[in-house]
Amino acid sequence: AELIATANAISTPGKGILAADESVGTIGKRFAPIGVENVEENRRIYRQLLFKTEGLGEYISGAICFEETLFHKADDGTSFVELMRSQGIVPGIKVDK
Repeated sequence: AELIATANAISTPGKGILAADESVGTIGKRFAPIGVENVEENRRIYRQLLFKTEGLGEYISGAICFEETLFHKADDGTSFVELMRSQGIVPGIKVDK
């Protein structure tokens, strides 16, 4: 029953899945051209910007996350997982390395 509910939530018509699963190396390639140092705090701030976007849940039903993301918290102490869930976004984890 839980799997069916999750599948139904993720496949909500009109919504997509956010691929926010950049590894440390991949996100470093995104940061380098704009002069942002690839350190954990900068990655946390970048992901916070994504997950705190007002109205994100209106367009995104699920998010694929890099493992590091699941342990991060927003500036106010709210976990990123809770930020996603509060907007109706199902958080998931990237399992390949």
